[in-house]
Formats: sequence, C-alpha cells, structure tokens
Amino acid sequence: MSAPIYDAHTFWELLERRVADSGDRPMLIDDTDRTVTFAEVRDRAERVAAGFADFGVGEGTPVTWVLPTRIETIVVSLALSRLGAVQNPIIHIYREREVGFCIRQTTAEMVLVPGEWNGFDYTAMVEAATAGLDEPPKILEAYHDLPDGNPGTLDPVSAPPTGDDPIRWIYYTSGTTSDPKGAMHTDATLIAGGVGLARALDMGAEDVGSIAFPYAHIGGPDYLVCMLANGFPAVLVEKFELAAAIDAYRRHGVTMAGGSTAFYTMFLGAQRQQADQPLIPSLRMLSGGGAPKPPEVYHEVVAEMGLPVAHGYGMTESPMICQGSPHDTDDQLAHTEGRPVHRAQVTIVRPDGSTCDPGEEGEVAVAGPQLFKGYKDPTLDADAFDEQGRFRTGDLAVMRHDGHVSVTGRVKDIIIRKGENISAKEIENVLYAHPKVAAVAVVGLPDLERGERVCAVVETADGAEPLEADEMVAACTEAGLMRQKIPEQLVAYDGPLPRNATLKVLKFRLRDELADVPWP
Repeated sequence: MSAPIYDAHTFWELLERRVADSGDRPMLIDDTDRTVTFAEVRDRAERVAAGFADFGVGEGTPVTWVLPTRIETIVVSLALSRLGAVQNPIIHIYREREVGFCIRQTTAEMVLVPGEWNGFDYTAMVEAATAGLDEPPKILEAYHDLPDGNPGTLDPVSAPPTGDDPIRWIYYTSGTTSDPKGAMHTDATLIAGGVGLARALDMGAEDVGSIAFPYAHIGGPDYLVCMLANGFPAVLVEKFELAAAIDAYRRHGVTMAGGSTAFYTMFLGAQRQQADQPLIPSLRMLSGGGAPKPPEVYHEVVAEMGLPVAHGYGMTESPMICQGSPHDTDDQLAHTEGRPVHRAQVTIVRPDGSTCDPGEEGEVAVAGPQLFKGYKDPTLDADAFDEQGRFRTGDLAVMRHDGHVSVTGRVKDIIIRKGENISAKEIENVLYAHPKVAAVAVVGLPDLERGERVCAVVETADGAEPLEADEMVAACTEAGLMRQKIPEQLVAYDGPLPRNATLKVLKFRLRDELADVPWP
C-alpha cells in the first residue's frame, strides 16, 4: 500500500498526486451506484475547468455555489480549484437573505445553482437576491450538465506561491441575529485541517467512507482531503433518508459512517429494529462532529452496534481542532473530542489570557496552519483574535492530563442562575441517558428572580410518553447534580427539535420560541 500524501500545497496538486498513485481506484460513488475513479474525476474536472474558463472564470474570480452533495458538485469545486478561483460554497438550506448577503460581500461574478431541486427553485431565489445589483452575477445551473471545454486551452498549473498563500475559499458562519461572517481560507489552511482529520482517523485504501452531510459545509473539504490523502472512496448521499442511506452503505461496504451526533442516534435507532444482526456489516467506525456527543451515546453505540465513535471538534474558522481516533481508549472516546489534530495549537485559557492548568475549565484558543486568515469584513477580526494571534473560539473546555480535550459548552451557553455558572452540556448529558429522551437542549431563559432559569427542552423518544418533571428531577439527583443545577422548567417539545444542516440543535431558536411562554 502506498504512503499517504500529507504534504500537498494545493487541492489540484493533491488530486494529481493521488491520480499518479492510484488513479484507477474508485473515488466517488453516489446513492444510485454511479462510480467514478480518481483519474476520471481529474479528467472531468479539467474539462469543466476549461468550460468555466470560456465563461471568463480564472485566477481570483469570485464564484458562489449553492449545490447539494453529489459527484458533479465535487467535480465543479475541483475545476474551480484548477483555475485558482475564489470559491464561496453555501449550504443549500440557506435562502435569499443569507445567499444575497454572501453574493454581495464576495462580489461573486458567477453563482452556480441546481435549478429546481428538492421542491425549491434556486435559480429564482438567486435572481431575486441579486435583482438590485448594478452588475448582477451570471447564474449557471450546474446539476447534471456542467460547462465543458478543451483542457488543452488551459494555462499550465502555476507553481505554489512563495509568499502568503492567496485566499481561495470564503465559508460563511450562519448568522442568527446578525449577518453571516465570511471566514477566509487558503488551500493550505483547508488541507492542514483535512490532513489532521486523516492522521487521526487512520483510514486506508481498503476503507469506504461516506458523505451524508452538505458538501458545502466546512467539513466537505476536510473529508475530501482525507480521501485524497489516504486514497479511499466515499459514498455520497444527496438527500439523507435513513433507510436509503443504510441500503447504499450495505451495497458498497461502507466502513466509516456518521456526520454528527444526530446521525449516530439515527443509526442506533435502526440497529434496535434488528438487534440480532449488524445494521451495516462492513462498518467499523462512526465519526463526525458539529454538535456535542453525550458519553451515553458512545456507550450505546459500542454496546449495541459493536463500534467505536471517533468524535471530532472543529468550526468554520478552524476546520479541525481536535479529533478522536479509533486507537484511543473507551474513556477518551466517550468523554473527550480527542487530541488536538496534527500541528494545531490548542490552549485552554482563563479570561485574562493565562493558560489553564490541566483539568481546569477555560476558553479554547486556537492557532496553527489550519486557522483561517481573518474575516471578509476585517472589522470583525479585533474581537476574534487575542494579543498572541490566537483565535478565540467562544467554546469552553478542559485539557486533560492525557492531552485530550473535553468541550464543556459555549461561553454564551453558560446559564447564570442567581450569579452561579451552570453548564447546559452537563445537564444535557444526564437527561439524554433517560429512556424517554430522544434529544435534549438545555437553555437559559430570562427570569426576574434568578436572572436566568434553567429550562430543559426534550424531544420524546419514539413510543415513549413525555418525560415528567419528577422523573427529570430524579434522573438529575441520581446522577449527582447539585440541586441548583436541576432545571426549574421542563418543556416536552412538539416534534423534532429545530436543527441546522448538520443536525445541530438551534438553541437560539428555542430561546426565541420560549421567551414569552408563561411560566409560574
């Protein structure tokens, strides 16, 4: 087996080197069983790059794309990388306000859409979002048919830059009460994150991965680098439907699946319907990130599916920060997000910027080659970085004595009840273990007496009755929570909890929904 490729400087270099090493191996498989090799992806990407060049796309051209997870989307992205365009991927659930803002701020000259897809007209949305611009971008549908041209007309690939790497990617963090923030990345920053993931997961050419999350998410290039570096294919899921995804994973022998905690619990639910046989016989690991992972989830997956869960931690500004490994212990996998990935510099700091002792909770500060180069709006940078140039994540964590990091919550997710800090995640981990609970979010709500009161919002497990307040109190007491941490309010949520494209619970929406609900 050939050595992994961990030292490429650009996406196109990484693809070319993978083709030279194992071009005839499968790279992308869709859920209709279409399969293309590394070489076929490279060759088609070159033709598509030539087609884009005919439209005037070249070095530094800003291009926004709003596309689902499919073979053509990855080919488009690689073609734009071949040309040196500045890509602005947008997750396909976002609509006119966010998409319009991103197009205006990046000054996109072209916007790629799937046309009408999944019951929504993306072309009409972008037309409406750009109608007021003096020079609206060209809108091109890039779903089945992609631009096509003669690769012989392309300029040779330029040598890697010797100075500062050029910005090639702008990924936006979702805005809640304000505009989205555009995190600027280079090929090198995204590759550093992907190499960190690849080293931790230690997958090889015999593995088969899967991408069930939106490829336009920052996790998309992470995973692509992992595939190209280690030489394994992935099954792409365009629209996630559990039964169909499981069937595709079985057909193609997927060895690693996941995406986020919600995916783990969905696979668990399906496994419980056939407890006498493995859900996906080839599967050897679940992995993902993007949301907290209660330890109970890890133990349930191990007990009922016979698999480890290698959970990770990253964000738009730093695609990988920490990552669990299948070589870690059960305790490390259950209770941490893994070690800092290769070359990432992770420090847990006190409010004054000093370094916390092992086991002491503080804010996560990050530096290293995977870190973004600042926001598209430079006025946001002053609050984002500390005096040493480290990115202030807003996440709370402890660095254990074994070097593994356990994320304990968000700085803004701490509930201040009568002057005392209460961790929402600590309570969520306790309540998740209750058999009546499918998912739970603990939020702080305005309260005249307490400042904030602790409210547990529960999604009821299938076939169960809603959790009662006395059952919640008993579970918290049994787990040893101090009395003042036990939620005063319990809400049995009507339907699934609100989630984003990676299935992370949207707590800000719950706070808004519950802020005016009468409470004694």
